[in-house]
Order: sequence, then C-alpha cells, then structure tokens
Amino acid sequence: MVTVDTSALLALFDARQREHSRVLELAQSERGPLIVPVGILSEVSCFIEGWSGHSALKFFLEDIQGGVYSLHCGDADIDRVLELVERYRDLSLGYADATVIACAERHGGRVATLDHRHFGVVAREGTIQIVP
Repeated sequence: MVTVDTSALLALFDARQREHSRVLELAQSERGPLIVPVGILSEVSCFIEGWSGHSALKFFLEDIQGGVYSLHCGDADIDRVLELVERYRDLSLGYADATVIACAERHGGRVATLDHRHFGVVAREGTIQIVP
C-alpha cells in the first residue's frame, strides 16, 4: 500500500506536470487503492478544482466513491500527528504532511510525494520510504 501526498495526487491529475507519468505508473502498479489521508482532502480538492475546474473535482470525488482511493487517518492518529508537528517544528512540518506520515506509518511506510524537503528528513529517520 502507498499513501499519497498532495503533490503526488496533483501530479496524477494534471498531465502537464513533469512528474505525471511517474506518479501515474506508480498508481497503476499498486494492487489496492491509494491511501489518501483525510487531512489532505480539502487541500487536494481545492487545488484540483482551482487548476482544472469542477469536472476534474467531480472525477476525483467519483474515484474516491469508486474505491480508487481509500480515505484514512483520523482521531486515532492525532497523537502521532501532534508528535510529528512538534518534533519537526523547525522544518515547518504542518498538519497535512504530518497526517500523510502518520497514515503511511500505519500502512507500511510507503509515501508517494514530490516534496522531498519535508518528507526526506523524516524518511532519513526510517519511519517512511519515499516511492518510487
């Protein structure tokens, strides 16, 4: 299983983005649904609608409804999210990134992201692995 960050989801939805093909290949190679932390849902939806319009947002929501994505990370993860936000405060690791990390840690540690600045620091400590 792979947990996706906002940056990977946006690259997946926008064929104009440089990393689109790489993220699409990863998504197609996964056996199960991509894990989307609930903490990034508003952020992703806002960007998709803003960049690509209402029909793209509808397509994304229909994919969630159809099981392409599985929503995870809730109140059971808030202790870990708080720990991550505090531990990486100098890095300005925010709530959205912390939910991705906490969620990934519970689902095998694999994270699809283009944000190596934040996720790379955590990955070096061994709790997550950036893919592909």
